[in-house]
Amino acid sequence: MKKYILAIDQGTTSTRAIVFDSDLQIVSVSQQDFDQHFPKSGWVEHDPEDLFTTTVSTCREALEKANLTADQIASAGITNQRETTVLWDRKTGKPVHNAIVWQDRRAAAICAELKAQGHEEMVMEKTGLLIDSYFSGNKVRWVLQNVDGVREKAEAGELMFGTVETWLIWRLTNGKVHATDATNASRTMMYDIRRGCWDQDLLTMLDVPATLLPEVKDSSADYGQIDASYFGASIAIGGAIGDQQSAAVGQACFKPGMMKSTYGTGCFALLNTGEEIVRSKNRLLTTVAYQINGKPSYALEGSIFIAGAVVQWLRDGLKIIDDAAQTQALAEQADDTQDLIIVPAFTGLGAPYWDAHARGAIYGITRNTGPAEFARVALESVGYQTRDLLEAMHEDWQDVNGQETILRVDGGMTASNWAMQFLADIIGAPVDRPTILETTAVGAAYMAGLHAGVLPEPEEFAKLWALEHRFAPQMSEDVRETKYARWRDCISRTLSQAE
Repeated sequence: MKKYILAIDQGTTSTRAIVFDSDLQIVSVSQQDFDQHFPKSGWVEHDPEDLFTTTVSTCREALEKANLTADQIASAGITNQRETTVLWDRKTGKPVHNAIVWQDRRAAAICAELKAQGHEEMVMEKTGLLIDSYFSGNKVRWVLQNVDGVREKAEAGELMFGTVETWLIWRLTNGKVHATDATNASRTMMYDIRRGCWDQDLLTMLDVPATLLPEVKDSSADYGQIDASYFGASIAIGGAIGDQQSAAVGQACFKPGMMKSTYGTGCFALLNTGEEIVRSKNRLLTTVAYQINGKPSYALEGSIFIAGAVVQWLRDGLKIIDDAAQTQALAEQADDTQDLIIVPAFTGLGAPYWDAHARGAIYGITRNTGPAEFARVALESVGYQTRDLLEAMHEDWQDVNGQETILRVDGGMTASNWAMQFLADIIGAPVDRPTILETTAVGAAYMAGLHAGVLPEPEEFAKLWALEHRFAPQMSEDVRETKYARWRDCISRTLSQAE
């Protein structure tokens, strides 16, 4: 029996291919960066061909490193940067425009127009999303409005739309499969998460022809075969899932109430709400967490714009560190008597505030404030922002109240024991770091392995999750609440300044 699984993790700045064995242990890894394009302020693009060619080259290298051939791979799974949008010609396969990346803000005017027309309530009810240029449907509308000849081709049924996994599946199968999964569809602002289908009211609102859209499948499903011309033999594609949902699956967050938080440049937190669609009162997003056997599970999602980026700022902006790892030693040396707070609203504040006009601020600087104190409060800011998300999620979903919250974490910042201990202290709950931190790729591998019959059902798979370290709260309740009240006061001052 074929025992190996190939995971393709197509991210915002690089593409990775990872070969796993049937115990989801890593056999080999290949990674390749690609160019970012910034044609105007607030615009972010990728060349779709770069996304495809780096996928093929990293997969080849990962197979070579593992000393495996394609016919030894049971299945491949794809996880991807969500919301990034590609439109291409159905006949030629050529993109009509560069991929518009999830970070891109060019559709802001379209969003303002939709809000002014009173569509936000319908969008929230059907999709669980806010009207924002973040989501794919607005990017599609921008391309249809602004690229010469594209509207006419779309109306004639000559174009195809996809988020990145759809583009890769279409290319890898040599144009045989045009499909997405429910998690990625739920991020387009064109998909009704209650009915599980593309929605004509939303398409009419965005003026997007339905002929553009891919088939929506389970996260673990038959996505066709990678053509044998790429790797010497065909490989079944058995899974597709958006990156943040994939990390939640990789963390085995299958039960309602379980939560994961991924700390990269920003931070994305997902709280599993099971079969229940929870509508947020705190401007969190409701999304499909994963879909297996036609049955969706849902989640509340909150995003923090600046997590690891605040450490990058210490390095590249203030130049008080040479390497991110130095922040831990500096934080340990900091003067605890200084009541310093940094609100890292460098690009606005994300959930639950959603204020694009807010800008960063530092409160409590004294003559004795130095690099150690800046390092400490930079790490602390991530803990405070995570508690903001937790408080909002608990308020939105009352079922979680009374249950012990355990936060499973992954991403680069989790390597800092100091940051993870402060996180546990300020949220007043355990923080669990797994043995395998490649949780996004693990989620994609699991969906593929499940479809291939190599990996077990979710309940059994969850038993494979292994704890590397649990950070238990050590801070007293009085200190925790005093610190958090100080943070909320600084947030209030920052928001007032933005107004």
